[in-house]
Amino acid sequence: MVAAGWMLFSSRAGTEPVLPAMPQNAPAPPPAVEAGGADVPEATPRTREEKRFGRYDKDRDGGITNAEYLALRRKAFAKLDTNGDGRLSFEEWSARTAAKFTAADKDRSGVLDAAEFATTAVKRKGKPRCSCPPARNADEDD
Repeated sequence: MVAAGWMLFSSRAGTEPVLPAMPQNAPAPPPAVEAGGADVPEATPRTREEKRFGRYDKDRDGGITNAEYLALRRKAFAKLDTNGDGRLSFEEWSARTAAKFTAADKDRSGVLDAAEFATTAVKRKGKPRCSCPPARNADEDD
């Protein structure tokens, strides 16, 4: 029975396409955003990963050493190690979180209500839409 299933599968595998064909009237992909008359390519996962790799590969030799990999973590550790003893106490480790809690606790009750808690959400920086100067008005050309 297994052999029959395998033969059926293997005989059909060569005749069917792996992916369906694109329809003839498929919509075109959106055009690239133009900046200063030049097409700006969209970032791909590969280019983002290349950029991330470049941040770690400080000597640009095409490889990341253990020291390079840990360098960013050392900087973060040094910021937390406020007394510079090379060790993180719980107070040093949690200082930022405690300060965030204190800032959010507007009524100083020691408890965050839903509105206060909402202020602790991480604020992500959005990508700037454009660093172009404002458009000139046609009336200004006179």
